[in-house]
Amino acid sequence: MNELLRIFLPTYFIVYFGIAFVAKSVLVAKRIGKNPLVLPKDDTAYGLIGFYFKLTMILLFVYVLLFALIPTHYNYFLPIQQLDTLIIKCIGLGLLVLALIWTIIAQGHMKNSWRIGIDTETKTELITTGLFQFSRNPIFFGMIVSLVGLFLTTPNALTGLFLVLGYVLIQIQIRLEEEFLTNQHRQKYLDYKQKVRRMI
Repeated sequence: MNELLRIFLPTYFIVYFGIAFVAKSVLVAKRIGKNPLVLPKDDTAYGLIGFYFKLTMILLFVYVLLFALIPTHYNYFLPIQQLDTLIIKCIGLGLLVLALIWTIIAQGHMKNSWRIGIDTETKTELITTGLFQFSRNPIFFGMIVSLVGLFLTTPNALTGLFLVLGYVLIQIQIRLEEEFLTNQHRQKYLDYKQKVRRMI
């Protein structure tokens, strides 16, 4: 199983970020005439969250590469032996695949409203259909599920840290976006919040 994971995990995250973020951003940019990547680079709280989120994703990918290329160093990541079973690894693989499919579908439902960050210059459509009728944040939900999947396929202290840190950063980002969407869409968004859960 570990041999399979050393091939699967780096391939998975290349595909995940390549299709779900890079390709989607390019398509949206062509349709709307602007870069949908709107994460700020300033010293605000929002800019800080964006910085740590990008840093976490970079470190995660470095970890996956180290896991694939230098397997003899795996013990340095403090593996959790009790969770290191074939069944749990298979569950993790299943969650990773489901997370990728879920995220791509959710991004498709966003159409031209897709952004990485909060776009304060353009009023985007409030999406309430598709997966957004079950979750107000299906893309973030998919990202959390992928982190759970990574932890279960390689259960250790570092992937556990990625899961906790990613979850906290996503929860903060969600609340920043909720505040922005409330100001932008007002009662329409408040009604949507009453009907649909934050995650699922």
